[in-house]
Amino acid sequence: MDYNLALYYFDQCPYCQIVLRKIKALDLKSIELRNTMQNPEHAQKLVSDTGRRTVPCLYINGKPMFESADIAAWLEKNKDDIK
Repeated sequence: MDYNLALYYFDQCPYCQIVLRKIKALDLKSIELRNTMQNPEHAQKLVSDTGRRTVPCLYINGKPMFESADIAAWLEKNKDDIK
């Protein structure tokens, strides 16, 4: 299965760092990183889609997933299908 993945995050967030470390450990190259502190448009999209500014948020084919542990577990489970 092909996934369209985008991670909304910012560097100072410890929960985001958990997800970023998982992405690096699994060597996943196709996840678009969208820093909500550096780009206000990313923050605005997150709020308009979800009503929240909460990061990390992984969009999987346009559907948001919150919670760093859930995101890390999903990435681990689906790593072989992520190009």
